[in-house]
Amino acid sequence: MAKAAASHILVKSEEECSNIRKQIEEGADFAQMAKEHSQCTSGQRGGELGEFSPGQMVKEFDEVVFSKEVGKVHGPVKTQFGYHLIKITSRG
Repeated sequence: MAKAAASHILVKSEEECSNIRKQIEEGADFAQMAKEHSQCTSGQRGGELGEFSPGQMVKEFDEVVFSKEVGKVHGPVKTQFGYHLIKITSRG
């Protein structure tokens, strides 16, 4: 079965999510931004979610993690929890 590892930053608004992505694209550290901004408890670990299989995360999250390019930051991705930036660290 496929597995992936990812980190994310969860915020309330699409605008905030886009602003954080812009800062990361300009050189800000993803893990540091997660610690400062993420509303998920994973933020304290730099947004790291560890390894998981398809179906363990909400559908919108899974679709990105199991289909988009590894090593890139994707988002904003809207889910029932808010808006995510997702950094796929591995997939196999």
